Amino acid sequence: MIKAVIFDMDGVLIEAKDWHYEALNRALRLFGLEISRYEHLTTFDGLPTKRKLQMLSAQGNLPVDLHDFLNEMKQRYTMEIVGTQCKPRFNHEYALSRLRAEGYRLAVCSNSVRDTIATMMSKAALLHYLEFFVSNQDVGKPKPDPEMYNTAIARLGLAPQECLILEDNENGIKAARASGGHVMEIGDVADVTYAAITARIAECDKAAAA
Repeated sequence: MIKAVIFDMDGVLIEAKDWHYEALNRALRLFGLEISRYEHLTTFDGLPTKRKLQMLSAQGNLPVDLHDFLNEMKQRYTMEIVGTQCKPRFNHEYALSRLRAEGYRLAVCSNSVRDTIATMMSKAALLHYLEFFVSNQDVGKPKPDPEMYNTAIARLGLAPQECLILEDNENGIKAARASGGHVMEIGDVADVTYAAITARIAECDKAAAA
């Protein structure tokens, strides 16, 4: 039976994919570089900034000694965007409040850094519904490695099959499946509703009881 719901953040609870894309490109343009939208969607989506920079260097396009500066600038630009664009969504507030009231334990696992997660969840009015969150700074290997979800499940003290994980991109879905938890694939932040989540929980519980 499902006892906890674990959410990815970007593309699931926060419509931030373009924010990260814009912030990283703004930093890269300082050095005449840019990631195309096609590359972003097919190669870089869902990966932490440090991993993206490593990949760019492996392609021969970026000196490694610029990584720290670019990462710092990207985080700064992301926070500027979050400050003006991140706002509560009624469907998400309703979903998490109902789930929490019904006894489900809630957590977030995101490839973002801690400060970004805390800020976004606070501005989205969702932070107080969460038991905790796991960032890319809390694990040795970010998604698509399952360590982040394994860490969250262990912290909850539950078995993987007692957890439902909401994910929206290939790297996150791969990590969620590898953890052994049940997965709900999200196409858009609008898909994250109380009705949709509870329907998926019912499916998982019915399969477990069969």
